[in-house]
Amino acid sequence: MKYLTKEWYETCQQTGLHFGLRVHSGTYEWNEALFQRLYKRKEKEHIKQEREIYDIDPRYMLEHDGQVLTRVDKAFSGEEVAEEDQMVYHMPPEERAHIERLIAEYDARPPFDEKKCKEEYKEAMEWNFEHKAERLPKEISEQIADIRVFTLGYCTREVMLQLKKQSAENRREMERVSDEYREAILAQDIPAEIRNRVQFHDCTVTELLMGEEVLIRFDTRGGFTNINKLTLVKPEIIKQEGEIVGSYWLYQELYRIDNGYELHVLFDGENMPELIVRCEDILAEEE
Repeated sequence: MKYLTKEWYETCQQTGLHFGLRVHSGTYEWNEALFQRLYKRKEKEHIKQEREIYDIDPRYMLEHDGQVLTRVDKAFSGEEVAEEDQMVYHMPPEERAHIERLIAEYDARPPFDEKKCKEEYKEAMEWNFEHKAERLPKEISEQIADIRVFTLGYCTREVMLQLKKQSAENRREMERVSDEYREAILAQDIPAEIRNRVQFHDCTVTELLMGEEVLIRFDTRGGFTNINKLTLVKPEIIKQEGEIVGSYWLYQELYRIDNGYELHVLFDGENMPELIVRCEDILAEEE
């Protein structure tokens, strides 16, 4: 990648370092009693939220069946709504059957398991306590008296100000690189039809075959396309790094070269795999 690199991606993740934090006067020093009190507060909030989600009755999804719908332009025009401007929504049988199954499962569900919820929250928080500092600039993390309290969402005023400053600097750097990338890509003599063949953001790579052609297949359920097969004709592999199969297609850069195209792809997976291929043509299809 020339612009949308791993480093740029990490910078993107560091533009809201102060989000969700509150200044607390007790965070200047290690205070076990303070941590225990704040932990119990956050744990209680988490359990309340999880219980509310657990108790959402799927019957609400049946409310739209039989509902009278009015054309948007007529509904807001202030004019009298005629019968032909309305329709009754009838839920498809398969959708209703699915909801009825959800209702049956809801009615048969066991009581909310508060103990299990606490255990899962504890496990998640312990992981966060261990790894939270890794995402902070070293000079800031060294000023935090108790990373556990920080992870719960509390810090000193000085740390808050530094995090806001660092977040702003990271945002400026992110936008600078993004602007350079857009200019570089717009300067490429590549038809929109070809560009659209490599739009696989959030699709999962299920197969990668290297040979006379590079063939990539996708699970597109998490993406924004139904195209699930990409073929790079007469390829030259410039870079292949990391475990690509099983990773998500994150960003791509496409460049024009003398005899075709150069495709750069950054994937969301362990250590963020990367692939750079030169090829004569790019084919995309739905199998």
